[in-house]
Amino acid sequence: MDYEIKIATLEHKEILSNLLQFYIYDFSEFMELQFEANGKYANYPIDEYWSKDPNYPYLISLNGKIVGFVLVKLKNREEDDAYFSIAEFFIAKKYRRLGLGRLVAKDIFDMHQGKWEVYQIDNNKPAQLFWKKAIEEYTGGKFTERIEVGRRTQVFIS
Repeated sequence: MDYEIKIATLEHKEILSNLLQFYIYDFSEFMELQFEANGKYANYPIDEYWSKDPNYPYLISLNGKIVGFVLVKLKNREEDDAYFSIAEFFIAKKYRRLGLGRLVAKDIFDMHQGKWEVYQIDNNKPAQLFWKKAIEEYTGGKFTERIEVGRRTQVFIS
């Protein structure tokens, strides 16, 4: 599969903002999200990906065409308990079920070595299945899972 993960620069902000509308639309199945008066969803706070460190925005391409994005954050950086987190992960519906998402997830984990916490909201069962399977494959089953009010979290080391 000919895919590419590249860092999204400030020049890609409009592309990422546009893709986020589709992501939010998909997510509206699991959360109470409404269109604003202009017919769009509220803007995602994307500016922090270029104004605050360490945040890592990526665009995903397949056969030269943009098909999604990944937003990664490093949390608790100033404490001893720093970990990476997938803030948002999106592959356009047309390109799902090809194995691309798992390949991208594994590459992202390799790109950011260290502790990871990946969580999904309770209502999003497809995301829970995807992440558990992808992380299980990536770690060979060496991860823990926490079930908290409103979400499920997988914890592992890349």
